[in-house]
Amino acid sequence: MAVLVTIAIVAAFTFRDYGLGWDDYTHSEYGDLLLSLYGSGFRDTRALSFVNLYLYGGGFDMAAALAAKILPFDLFETRRLIGAAVGIVGLLATWRLGRRLGGPLAGLCALVLLATCPLYYGHMFMNAKDAPFAAAMIVLLLGVVRAIDEHPQPGPRAIVLVGVGLGLAFGSRILAAIAAPSGMAALVLILIVESRSIGLRPAIQRLWQFVGLMLPALALAYLIMGLLWPWAIQSPLNPLFASEHFANFFEKPWRELFAGKLYSVPDMPVSYLPRLFALKLPEVMLALGIAGFGGALAMAARRSVPINRRAALLLVALSALVPIAVALVLHPAFYNGLRHFVFVVPPFAVLGGLAAGWIAAHARALARDKDALRAFGQPALAALAALFIGGVTLPAIDMVRLHPYQYTAFNWASGGVRTAHKNYMLDYWGLAFKQAANELRATLDARHETPPAGRRWIVETCGPQRGAEVALGPQFETTWERKPADFAMTLGTFYCRDLDAPTLVEIVREGVVYARVYDIRGRPVPHLLTEPPP
Repeated sequence: MAVLVTIAIVAAFTFRDYGLGWDDYTHSEYGDLLLSLYGSGFRDTRALSFVNLYLYGGGFDMAAALAAKILPFDLFETRRLIGAAVGIVGLLATWRLGRRLGGPLAGLCALVLLATCPLYYGHMFMNAKDAPFAAAMIVLLLGVVRAIDEHPQPGPRAIVLVGVGLGLAFGSRILAAIAAPSGMAALVLILIVESRSIGLRPAIQRLWQFVGLMLPALALAYLIMGLLWPWAIQSPLNPLFASEHFANFFEKPWRELFAGKLYSVPDMPVSYLPRLFALKLPEVMLALGIAGFGGALAMAARRSVPINRRAALLLVALSALVPIAVALVLHPAFYNGLRHFVFVVPPFAVLGGLAAGWIAAHARALARDKDALRAFGQPALAALAALFIGGVTLPAIDMVRLHPYQYTAFNWASGGVRTAHKNYMLDYWGLAFKQAANELRATLDARHETPPAGRRWIVETCGPQRGAEVALGPQFETTWERKPADFAMTLGTFYCRDLDAPTLVEIVREGVVYARVYDIRGRPVPHLLTEPPP
């Protein structure tokens, strides 16, 4: 619990530091429209056709919009705070799942691995879709593992937990259906093993008993999904329509930087996911997660292990693998780094925690063994503890250095962001505009400069215009258009042009420029975009 409390304290002191992404403003509008839908007694139905967000659940957006009416923060600060709270729920569920499967040490290691994973930690503050979905999916996984532990008679708590997790997951993204193959595989394993020991007919009866007892979870999930995603229950087929919509790339293709080359996002190499996971996940998480994956499969194949435990381990291993495998086979459009796959990181952390627990258990066994091995066991246990602490310290240091851009981190073995920025997308959501705006205002105040009479400062942007507008405040006007401007605010990415103009502000992390503000008053400048942005 000390780790969770520490994360909560850090989040409470830092949530205001995170800026707005490309679609943050639109998501906030969706939350307001959902509140209006319920507040008007379902007469205001704008939320049911709002851009393409009606195809997603809006639970996070609605909760943030409601909380903003109560908490003493502005809407976007509240969204950051609620995001942190949801992320901590995901951390809590990861800890509980690791503890259930591997004991206290495994649970603690799983929690620490996830808490020091910059990919998860960074997204939980500012990602309105993928981070809540990741938290919901690990809650669902915890519930299903608990239900499998109690097979064939899951108790009320397991049923409720599955219903809540499933409803929250589908209420975030239709992609929650990706959990089905892993769950079915676990149940098939139980059926096969039990049919060998008690016969096929009794095994089938026990399976049907389990399924029947879990039906209330489906009803609860549907109610929660309907509350968070009202469009989905307007027609029973609407979730299928959403699934069909997302099965094809529905936007005009753009290009992103990957491995030093520009690719149209539907044409990304099949190596996209494996390479980015290898480059962005901390080394200790990669090593332990892969070891845990192999160990979980090995345990699932051992007849001496109780079948409920075997099925649970298989379920967790497949939960980390199946989404990636399906993506590699279907090869959808890949873009925005790994944000669409944040949900596989918590189960991977659980596998890492299990591996750490198993390794520590073997080292303790050596330490208790015969005198010849005891001398080796104690130092080995101490060395393993030091390796783990050192392994999680490296990404933690990166998280501090990159704050508040943790989600852009690349691991130490890859050379970090200093090496990655020329080859991969870093701040693809444009969070750096918040710090750039703050420093621009401070610079102008220090110089005692005010806007020309009768108008506001004009800032041309290369990046999320709404994010810049909110961060800059009422004294500034932002524009994409080619018209005379006072300043140019650009992201430090390939599609924003470097200008030959005085630099007023530079946001730098680890030697990498995340954003700049140029003084372009009285200067002709070329178009800020070198090509259409993501």
